[in-house]
Amino acid sequence: MSDELTWMPAWRIRELIGTGDVSPVEVVDHFLGRIEDLDPKVHAFSHLDAAGARVQAKQAEDAARRGDEVGPLHGIPTAVKEHIAVRGMPGMSFLGGGAESGRRDHFGIARLRDAGAIVVGMNTMMGSGGQLGGGGGGLFRSFNWDVEARNPWDTSKVPGWSSSGGAASVAAALLPFTIGSDGGGSTRLPAAYSGVVGIHPTGGLIPDTDYEAPTAPLSMPSAPLATTIGPLTRDVRDCAIVTQVMGGPDGRDALCLPFDPPSFTDHLDDGVEGWRFAWTDDFGFASVYASDDSPRVIAHIREAAAGLASLGATVEPTAQVWEDPSPRMHLTGMAYGRPMPGVEPPSAEVLQDAFEARGRNDAITRELLHTNTLLLAPTSQRVARSVEEWNAGWTTDGDKFHGGNFAPTYTADTFIFNWLKYPAISVPCGFVDGLPVGLQIIGLPGREDLVFRAAQAFLRAFPRDERPSVS
Repeated sequence: MSDELTWMPAWRIRELIGTGDVSPVEVVDHFLGRIEDLDPKVHAFSHLDAAGARVQAKQAEDAARRGDEVGPLHGIPTAVKEHIAVRGMPGMSFLGGGAESGRRDHFGIARLRDAGAIVVGMNTMMGSGGQLGGGGGGLFRSFNWDVEARNPWDTSKVPGWSSSGGAASVAAALLPFTIGSDGGGSTRLPAAYSGVVGIHPTGGLIPDTDYEAPTAPLSMPSAPLATTIGPLTRDVRDCAIVTQVMGGPDGRDALCLPFDPPSFTDHLDDGVEGWRFAWTDDFGFASVYASDDSPRVIAHIREAAAGLASLGATVEPTAQVWEDPSPRMHLTGMAYGRPMPGVEPPSAEVLQDAFEARGRNDAITRELLHTNTLLLAPTSQRVARSVEEWNAGWTTDGDKFHGGNFAPTYTADTFIFNWLKYPAISVPCGFVDGLPVGLQIIGLPGREDLVFRAAQAFLRAFPRDERPSVS
């Protein structure tokens, strides 16, 4: 049974734990063994608490044997992106995660524990051990490539920005699921580059605070307009279950959504017959960020998206043009008390212009999604880059890219939905140049149920069972 666990979805492992066919101890030991064997190649972990995980697994096993009421993730191991607060585990120092051990769990992590999940460690993220403040338009001065995550499909390539270790963990089947964060595409983009599923939920669905901030422990979310946390998985049902577990209001977070979300699993398998999908190649602006491989990547994802028509839906291109959010997004964040270091606060007129632009993009998207069920687009118009090219883009060569740094190029197809707080998921849809690419599915705020249902229909019809070389 142990070897069968490797590629099994979390929900199926949970069923086997419930029937007694497998124990939480066996599950945790299996995946800790895989981490020990394979993590030296993919650098997915910044901290591993194997002893603590085994204690939690034994407690979960005892609870199951006693017949205690247990949660939907009982006995399932996971790991968390290193800047998210996890009780007793070290955070990331340069981005404010805190070099000392966490004192409390992030709201979403606390809910995972309540559902029975076992946190085994912290995943690396881009910049682990690096330094901010590069020249030549670079956001970083340096990276430490001895600890940066590598892409399991080709370890000379990166698995994407930010939630990189979590995506690599799931792609290589080191764990059934992990928790990342998405402030401009940071869950969806590593998911696309690594061939897994990743979601940016509706802004505020999962409560969020700077729990570890020493001056204001419960004051503001980590990025009021942009950042969400969410799962990276290989299975859509897993993604829906984990998002459901973490979602819902908490009165300690004044900015989270104050109502319970609908069930994400009740109609998950009902298909998309009769649905209308709109498709966009580049939102009418992202072509300025294109690279040589972009036409081939977009064409491949467009063809994959068209496959939804074989399931009884319609897929029609839209000529709608959105406004590029990249030049303005940080300005709207400043209105919530989070100015960027070294950046002068904007004038009232400049700030108002940023909010007006956001309003126009919201109106465009909302109108489109009132006449279509969901919007489809590439998650990224490029494939994973080599370590060397990636390093240069973020350090010395940023000014060679449109906008003066690499960030808008990397997030050209995803940033907008952080800005607008719309839910968006990336699902794997094949390969270009031997590397994974992702289809992005976008819905109205609060309609994760539709987004998950479309993702489930797509991957059931067009499953991806390829396995990376490091797995």
